[in-house]
Amino acid sequence: MKESETSRRQFIRCCAVGAGGLACGGLAVHQMITTGPSTDLRTGFQDDAPETLDQWSREASWYVSTGELVRCELCPQLCILGENDRGYCRARVVKDQKLHTLTYGNPCSIHVDPIEKKPLFHFLPGSEIFSVATAGCNLRCKNCQNWEISQARPDDTENIDLLPERLVETVQARGIPAIAYTYSEPIIFYEYVHDAAVRARQAGIKNVMVTAGYIEERPLRKLCQVIDAANVDLKGFTDRFYRQITGAKLEPVLRALQILHEEGVWFEITRLIVPTLSDQLDDIRAMCGWIVDTLSPDVPIHFSRFHPAYQLKTLPYTPDAVLVSAKDIATEMGLKYVYIGNLPTRRGQHTFCPSCNRRVIERHGYLLGHSLLGESGDCTCGERIPGVWL
Repeated sequence: MKESETSRRQFIRCCAVGAGGLACGGLAVHQMITTGPSTDLRTGFQDDAPETLDQWSREASWYVSTGELVRCELCPQLCILGENDRGYCRARVVKDQKLHTLTYGNPCSIHVDPIEKKPLFHFLPGSEIFSVATAGCNLRCKNCQNWEISQARPDDTENIDLLPERLVETVQARGIPAIAYTYSEPIIFYEYVHDAAVRARQAGIKNVMVTAGYIEERPLRKLCQVIDAANVDLKGFTDRFYRQITGAKLEPVLRALQILHEEGVWFEITRLIVPTLSDQLDDIRAMCGWIVDTLSPDVPIHFSRFHPAYQLKTLPYTPDAVLVSAKDIATEMGLKYVYIGNLPTRRGQHTFCPSCNRRVIERHGYLLGHSLLGESGDCTCGERIPGVWL
């Protein structure tokens, strides 16, 4: 069911703003309401919905409708769609003046991973996690590692019939302690994530979201009630980078991180460092300062090495020295748990106690070595390492 209502006048005003401030006089508004959707206001992919809805479609959450236009309110793209249009994420379509999700119970990818691969270093370390993904994404990252599914339509991928109840039964039967909604973007299969997470919670299984954090506040707060942990890709720290490389904006991601913190969800941050595009050390310093001041110095951060991919294949790998410099800056700015990903180093993946500097968790790639932490995350010196421990 729709999660919110708005007046006709408010919706039309929102449509004009969302479409980039297009001038829309009284006559144009009247025509839009009485004769059909204005192609000038519509966004997403016009007339691209499948001819008929399949067994996996459900009415979407978080949308409003007025006349023949529908506005999705799940993410900051705020798509305005007419009949038979498809949203920017490729996973939501309008049929019979209602917004439908095409990604309910039909993942295109499932796998069992080490939880460190997400990456999560302070959440059930050393355990396995059952990973699921559907097609589609609400970003357009030029360096996407999983573009074959993130930039695909759900109707174009080979999918698996795995409704929430069957997903939870499968995970429970394997004795796996958590589910990760990952690989593409779990925000765009929101309804599937939410319903599966509710059932998982009831079965004693934890829920993890690996996300870019591009979501509106109200749907995120609702999701926080059933999500136990998240890894958020903070892809850069300038709006220019976000707009040019991801097709999104920075501010909603920062707000999502604040909401996760406010709601008490355990989260860690990944920052991919892309040579020439997001490797400026001043930006990294500013980002680390923001995390310390706005969130907490206890938030783990993973600086990840860039691998040439998708539309950025001509760029080089991130130099080792840049990753080490980023780690040094983060530590200098007060972050207590700083890691280097995709570049195993002697100290870049281990967890150290910030009080006594003892190595409390040893890692080699995705393999866990010895751990000195007690069940509550206490170092032998008495310092508590924040996280969720086995």
